[in-house]
Amino acid sequence: METYYKPEDLPKFPDINQQAPELAEKFFDYYNAVFAEGALTEREKALIALSVAHAVQCPYCIDAFTQSCLEKGSNLEEMTEAVHVVTAIRGGASLVHGVQMRNIAEKLSM
Repeated sequence: METYYKPEDLPKFPDINQQAPELAEKFFDYYNAVFAEGALTEREKALIALSVAHAVQCPYCIDAFTQSCLEKGSNLEEMTEAVHVVTAIRGGASLVHGVQMRNIAEKLSM
């Protein structure tokens, strides 16, 4: 079955620089600086990125940060817990927007 997502495309990501090399260089410089060791460890940053990848539903990011988490010493239990954290936040954000729905429904029902 043909799908939009092709895992073999992930290694092509650096090719994004072909039509706008200056912008790509700035992005990759920033990206690399963000993921460098700082107040958070590289392992912690990879877990955060894995969680966000699930929230934004990017299969390329999920693949990349699953690998990164494993390489930086995370295990499946930690990675699964990180995904549950982002699921709780994402679900809560959807539910709290129900207040907006209720406000509009009440306003329109008057």
